Amino acid sequence: MAKPKPVQKARPLRILMAGGEALPFASSGGLGDVLGSLPAALKARLGDGVDVRVVMPLYGQVKPEWREKMTFIRAITVNLSWRQQYCGIFTLEKDGVTWYFIDNEFYFKRPTLYGCLDDGERFAFFSLAVLELMREVEFYPDVLHAHDWQSALSVIYLKRRYAQDPRYAGIRAVYTIHNIEYQGRYGFHILGDVFGLGEEERSVLEYDGDINLTKGAIVCCDRLTTVSRRYAEELRDAYFAHGLEHVTNRYAYKSTGIVNGIDTGYYNPAADPDICAAFDVDHLAGKAACKADLQQSLGLEVSPDTPMVAMITRLVAHKGLDLVRHVIDELLERRMQFVLLGTGEKEYEDFFRGLAARHPGKVAVVIDFNKPLSKRIYAGADLFLMPSKSEPCGLAQMIACRYGTLPIVRETGGLFDTIVPANPVTAEGNGVTFVTYNAHDMKDAVERSLGYYSDRTLWAQLVRNAMTADFSWNASAGNYESLYRDLL
Repeated sequence: MAKPKPVQKARPLRILMAGGEALPFASSGGLGDVLGSLPAALKARLGDGVDVRVVMPLYGQVKPEWREKMTFIRAITVNLSWRQQYCGIFTLEKDGVTWYFIDNEFYFKRPTLYGCLDDGERFAFFSLAVLELMREVEFYPDVLHAHDWQSALSVIYLKRRYAQDPRYAGIRAVYTIHNIEYQGRYGFHILGDVFGLGEEERSVLEYDGDINLTKGAIVCCDRLTTVSRRYAEELRDAYFAHGLEHVTNRYAYKSTGIVNGIDTGYYNPAADPDICAAFDVDHLAGKAACKADLQQSLGLEVSPDTPMVAMITRLVAHKGLDLVRHVIDELLERRMQFVLLGTGEKEYEDFFRGLAARHPGKVAVVIDFNKPLSKRIYAGADLFLMPSKSEPCGLAQMIACRYGTLPIVRETGGLFDTIVPANPVTAEGNGVTFVTYNAHDMKDAVERSLGYYSDRTLWAQLVRNAMTADFSWNASAGNYESLYRDLL
């Protein structure tokens, strides 16, 4: 009698993610939150069914406690055009995810992550190192998942330079646009001298008189994703696409929108070490304590019944700050407080400093990037204002909900996908919305919110709705898993 054949265990799905930043190592915004959370969510969802790894630069900003946990693998040379550059490879494991760090102090020991004149060269080096890393650690993934322009060249190199090597030929490429405003645009002189690409690649990267790395990655990738369903639709419109609408429409057939999640372990008011008192949806006394603590520390009148409206934002135009600037003095004639945390363009920094000077005790402005303070604001505020002109996904509105702080948002991008307008009759919804990019429409939304706040029964239900909304990565991780498997 023939013996039954042993059942072969399926090989795990192999994913390598590449990006310019990730929490908790180094971050400047939403990309860092996503790249810090999605890999672990995939591992938690699939367990041994996935081998997910991440590669990012080893910035000077990476703290010593993380460096001490890293293991040095080896040093290699990356040939970036005529340059022969040192590349150190370090690794550590966190939450079941293998992390790789690309070391080169000349490129990555800078005061900021981005914004240097040689960013094109810095991230060309990084992108090329991503491809070389695969060979050095003998990990050839099923899917290379590159995030934003900083790793766009890894997709281009994979498809245009490495695909002839049988070890790389079967790798599928996913490219995610987190914010199309930042595209990686350079003059043509950089094509060969820095990127090491020949004239035959000019048509792949050329757009509107420049080299455009985002355009090149869109052309070369197997699947294009954006960070919300609404944003995927908006990117076909010139209003949102920042000049790339012809490309996004041409390649719409391979585009999909998957809304981001948040790390509900890190953003957890019941166990957050950065806030003064723990609370959850059934025990909100701690939130009242957080509000009093925030008011006192920021020099505001300590008043439990005065609604506090907060913003945590980069101070740039597309965040809707012109709307705020037009009507905030009028709004402050009402019984409310206003708190702002952020850094950005000088004109907005100066305006909000002046606003605080005009309204002592009612307005607090902190010009800083301060993660612990941001969590104290999420926990202590009552309302969270996001009047964005465009918002690919937005994480702040989801974090605010998690801490029982009702978002006031414009219906765009991920704000539309995640915030359900409050209905004062049925007490449904988890926020307050407005449609038109107009200062007085925003003012009306804030005033409606203040009215809801004054109805304590309605307000309690809206806060419950917000705090119980599921913004975890689990559903989004499932959508990415489906996308990867469809590719294979």
